[in-house]
Amino acid sequence: MRSGSAEEPHDSEHREGAPGGAARNPKQKKEKKKSSFWVELPILIVTALVLTVLIQAFLARVYVIPSQSMEQTLHGCTGCNNDRVLVDKVSYRFSDPEPGDVVVFRGPQPWTQDEFKTQESTNPVAGFFQGAASVLGFGAPDEKDFVKRIIAVGGQTVECCDSENHVMVDGKPLNEPYVYWEPGRGVGQDDFAPVTVPPGHLWVMGDNRNDSSDSRVQGGGGVNGAVPVDNVIGKAQVIVLPPTRWQSIPEPNPQSTALGAPAWQGGLPLGVGFAAAFPAVWMGRKLVGSVSKRRQSE
Repeated sequence: MRSGSAEEPHDSEHREGAPGGAARNPKQKKEKKKSSFWVELPILIVTALVLTVLIQAFLARVYVIPSQSMEQTLHGCTGCNNDRVLVDKVSYRFSDPEPGDVVVFRGPQPWTQDEFKTQESTNPVAGFFQGAASVLGFGAPDEKDFVKRIIAVGGQTVECCDSENHVMVDGKPLNEPYVYWEPGRGVGQDDFAPVTVPPGHLWVMGDNRNDSSDSRVQGGGGVNGAVPVDNVIGKAQVIVLPPTRWQSIPEPNPQSTALGAPAWQGGLPLGVGFAAAFPAVWMGRKLVGSVSKRRQSE
């Protein structure tokens, strides 16, 4: 009896101390999960950054509105929270820019009046982070990037103004409900002679009509103010920041009434990259796990 009773605790201890015993198993799993998280965190961060850069390079990018030239549609006024807009880079691969579209584009060579001057740091480290912030949509935009609304396209003739202060395209006045007159600058816009937009070019103007350096004045005005379609980066679709300004960007066709055409209306933050990174990492883990199990079974 004694020998039996002495052996039972010994057997119990042996079972509890066994490598596969239940007493150590939960602790081992917890430690494994903790170490697995810290191993995967750098992978998750790198994946998010890579996806963010790829998305902003080929699909869409967040841009900061640098000036007040598009008030009140887009806020960029001094002292206010500048809007961040998501610019779609895919739409114009399948369709042409149309009147009413709000577009971001690189200023052509004749355009000398920059909307925004970036104060670049002389410190190489600070300059690197400044450039990275700009790519990810958090920093200042390039000074040669502009945001305006398309008024006329190649082959059309644009001029200002008729007796009621309307811009005209092909001799017909435009219906422009988005135009904003900045207080203190008067209600009216300067006249300019008829300009026939060259093929493959766009005539663009700001919604803040009496405070915008656009096709009317850039490059000395006239044909030099037209923007090549190839310079268009993309179409501004949505205001993504600040949260109080979340909304789509209205893009009514100003020529719809004048020309009888049907009216129509249509930057990723790092969070988008993280959202896409989780399924990518999860799928990677599942793939590695299935390969490991197959090797073990063999």
